[in-house]
Parts: sequence; C-alpha cells; structure tokens
Amino acid sequence: MRSKILADEVVSRWPDAEIEFVLNSYAPYSQQCPYTTHLVNDTPTKRVKEVNALITAFRPDVVIFDAAGRKAQLRHAHKCGAKVIFISQHKRKRSRGMKVERALVTDSHWVVQPEFVMGDISQFDKLKLNLIKRAFPIFTGSIFTQPSSLVQQGLYTKYGVMPKQYLLYSAGSGGHSLKNQLAADLFAQVAQAIFNQTGIPSLMVFGPNYPNALPQLDGVTVIEQLSSVDFINLLDSAQGAILSGGDTLLQAIALKVPTLAVAVSKDQPSRIKQCVNEGLVLHCESETDVMVSQVTQLLQPSSSEQLRNKMESVGETKGLDICMAEVARLLDVAPCQ
Repeated sequence: MRSKILADEVVSRWPDAEIEFVLNSYAPYSQQCPYTTHLVNDTPTKRVKEVNALITAFRPDVVIFDAAGRKAQLRHAHKCGAKVIFISQHKRKRSRGMKVERALVTDSHWVVQPEFVMGDISQFDKLKLNLIKRAFPIFTGSIFTQPSSLVQQGLYTKYGVMPKQYLLYSAGSGGHSLKNQLAADLFAQVAQAIFNQTGIPSLMVFGPNYPNALPQLDGVTVIEQLSSVDFINLLDSAQGAILSGGDTLLQAIALKVPTLAVAVSKDQPSRIKQCVNEGLVLHCESETDVMVSQVTQLLQPSSSEQLRNKMESVGETKGLDICMAEVARLLDVAPCQ
C-alpha cells in the first residue's frame, strides 16, 4: 500500500512516468495493483535472479526497495544505472540498510517513522557512513496522501457523518487476535458501548482480513475496508480515533487527531510506548471496560486539547513531499507539485 501511494504521487507529479511492480503472486493484494505487475512465486526478496532479470529488461531510472530486497538485488539495480532507494520502517531494517555493502549501492534511505519513535542513528553509524561518503537515512515520517475537502464531502454523504462529530475505529487488517477474540470484534464492542453511553456515532473499519460476516450495530457504521485515501480523509475529519499501533497511529499524530492506541500485535507496544512518552496519544490494554473508560477520557475536552497541543509541538511532517523531493533530486528533475 505504501508503494502504491508513492507510485500514485509520482504519476500525479510526472504523468509520463512508467511504473512497474514486482509482487508475490500469493499475496492477496497482488491482483489489485493498478500498475504493470510482475508476479513471482514467493516474496520478491527471495527471487533474486528473477528480480534482477526484470531490472535488466526494464532499465528503470529508480528502483524502490520497500523494506525488502537482497544485497545482490540492490547491487544489480545500481550496476544497471538506477538510483536505488531503500525504505526501512524499524530499527532492524534501518541497521540492515546502513551495512556498508548495502549503503554503497543505496542512493537514498528513507525511514518511514518519526524520529521520536526510532531515535537517531548511532555515532558509529554516522562515522561509518561519513567514511564511505554516503548520506544519513532521512526521516520521512508516515507516508500518506494529504486529505482533500472534496473527497471528504463525498465521504460524509456516503457514511452519514458530520466533520468532527464521529469517532473512527480500526484494529488494523482485521485478522489480529487478542486472547479469545478478534481485535476488530473488541473494537466494535467498544464502539457500540461508547455510542450507547454518549450518542456519538462511529465508523468501524473491520479490515480486509476480517474472516466473519460484518455485524449490525446501533450507532456504528461498519465498513469492510477502505482505500488509503478514504481512510486518511475520514481520519482527518474524526473527533477522535481508536486505533492499533501500526502506521495508522502515526498518521493520526501527523493529522493532529486525538487518539487512543491499543496494541494488537507484538511489534506495536514499543511504538505506542514512544508515542505515550511524548504525550501524543492515550493508551490502554485490550479489555472492553478499560477501553471504554479510556475512550471516555479521550472525549474530555481537556484531554483532547492537551493531546492536540503536544501533537502541534511535534511540527508538521509531510512525508510524501519529502519523498518526492528526493526523487526529483536523484533524477535532477523539477520537483513538480
């Protein structure tokens, strides 16, 4: 999805751009890519010869390895004259991207997390990159298309909501389990309870991996899944959000939306902890009563105002603009808007 957002933005700025994807044929999204797609029977990272052959044939100006790619693939893209971009989203991936043999063939390394979540690179890594004359990784923050008032108006009509008068719930892809139930079901129960308690309507996004039939809930509009553009536009207009600890949490912070974060997978607690330590979000455990209590707290004007003030202090980071500026720099073309 992140790569598609990048591709869409490239085409919107440089309409003549030709874009091709290499995807795992077994991935659910492989049949939904709107661009020219090459399917391989495994993660492309493991299909070194096939990916390298595609690069040889296509001769791209830029190859983006989105948290993927073997050293041999990056090296081959560089050898073929392409500008190589590597995207990392956590410390382990970032460290891998800074290894000497990878860094020597990487023209730009994007870290798609805010610096307050990841922390700066070590002095040793800075020394190493300086010695081999490679740039430090760039913190882009979360990457998403900026909200549009025109899109939002259409979504208000479609879902019967008013701006800043609804809550948005999302437990991620919909397949995460918490104890004896699906995280999406837990979030839906909380949405129902909050509506009964406050009368504030909610949008509950169940996600593409939710395995059950969608329930019917009073005061809660249930949505199977949303495009990234629609999700961002609804998130931007929400009074508050109840989210898992994935990318959507960082998007909510970037959009200055008061948020309650609940971890639904093992990689999320550390990210949530960093956001809580900065005073940017509320957090609680995945229990119905506790979540209802914390959502009630989130709705208090004093709490939401405090969170907004903290989020304002972080400053505005437009990750997609940072990425497009890097593409323009690498190709020495005008940074079209």
